[in-house]
Amino acid sequence: MESDGFDLERFVEAQAPVYSDVLRELRDGRKRTHWMWFIFPQLSGLGHSPMAQYYGIASLDEARAYLAHPLLGPRLTECVEAVLTHPERSANAIFGIPDDAKFRSCLTLFLAAGAAEHPFGAALPHFYGSPDPRTLSLLGAER
Repeated sequence: MESDGFDLERFVEAQAPVYSDVLRELRDGRKRTHWMWFIFPQLSGLGHSPMAQYYGIASLDEARAYLAHPLLGPRLTECVEAVLTHPERSANAIFGIPDDAKFRSCLTLFLAAGAAEHPFGAALPHFYGSPDPRTLSLLGAER
């Protein structure tokens, strides 16, 4: 099923068997399994692995469609909120390398797409201080 011309169903299908585990890991404050690409997607062009390419968000319009999706938007918000329950930990301590950078890219993308200031606008300055410059650069080229 496509939403506004985007194959967002790829995210729904990938999340279905693991979403409860993802939330548990985030609430525990430590990512232990492999799901970053389809839980916290980033802009296409940042990652080069097949998974990063498949789950990359191609444009601000696709990011807006993701946020507006009745399942994906609320799940993304819920996951960011779960990360924010660990203000004493760094993104690196929660996600490890390189997933801490992917989280920053994801927050930057969805804020640019119009995501709610909370929790996205709270998480970005708390964990990183500033948006991801590579994401902003690619978005600038899109405009």
